[in-house]
Amino acid sequence: MPRVEVNGVELFYEERSGDGDPLVLVHGSWGDHNNWAPVLPALTERFRVLVYDRRGHSRSERPPGQGSRFEDEEDLAALMETLGFAPAYVAGNSFGASTALGLASRRPELFRGLVAHEPPLMGVVADDTQLLPLMAATGERIEGVLAHLRAGETLAGARQFVEEVALGPGAWDQLPDQLRQTFLTNAPTFLDEQADPDWANLGLGRLPGYTGPALLTKGTKSPPWFAEIIARLSGALPQARTHTFEGAGHIPHVTHPDDYARLVTDFIEKHRQPS
Repeated sequence: MPRVEVNGVELFYEERSGDGDPLVLVHGSWGDHNNWAPVLPALTERFRVLVYDRRGHSRSERPPGQGSRFEDEEDLAALMETLGFAPAYVAGNSFGASTALGLASRRPELFRGLVAHEPPLMGVVADDTQLLPLMAATGERIEGVLAHLRAGETLAGARQFVEEVALGPGAWDQLPDQLRQTFLTNAPTFLDEQADPDWANLGLGRLPGYTGPALLTKGTKSPPWFAEIIARLSGALPQARTHTFEGAGHIPHVTHPDDYARLVTDFIEKHRQPS
């Protein structure tokens, strides 16, 4: 089981065979490196792929004390440099997309290109009066999840998140056993992430520091604030373009793996840089 110590924490990782350009995949909250399994066969045909469990998730170490997204950003940078993946193309989903964007704005030299799907940076649209009631309603449901987790009611919290925030009523019982166990294992880290006061914030004024190619994506079945977040991020990134996954939501690499892998492949091939 390959693990490497970066920033004082041991992270689990897997490097998938491939002789092409380096590509790093960064998963979102509650999940781990296995979330990328549906797209790995296609991506590893073209690229040298690195997947890993972010700190506090599954096989990686969960250090004590309050964490922060900044730590995740620093972990990503150190992992890329330690394993010889810098500079690389980086694709992130959800909280992983926030992590990748935050790092790109500070360490642009680590990136050949950036793909980010629906980063939950609600702070970017906190001034949108039309979206505020919708985000507040979701925030109340998430607070219910957090209340369960604070009380040690991990199963109740994970089930509520899946059925009231992420996937819909009845979805928990339809999940594979392994995926339900992943939710239960990583529930404490979701509680930790939500306690970070800056988890949903990213100053748009920082983003022009990343001048490389960027692809920002969203799904037609996702909550409406993601479209506005993507629009504002796109306006701040000098080389950004956007894409919408028709019929997809927050995890297109799982629900629409062929479309996602094709989009990432086309993006990299269009913007390929010499080694």
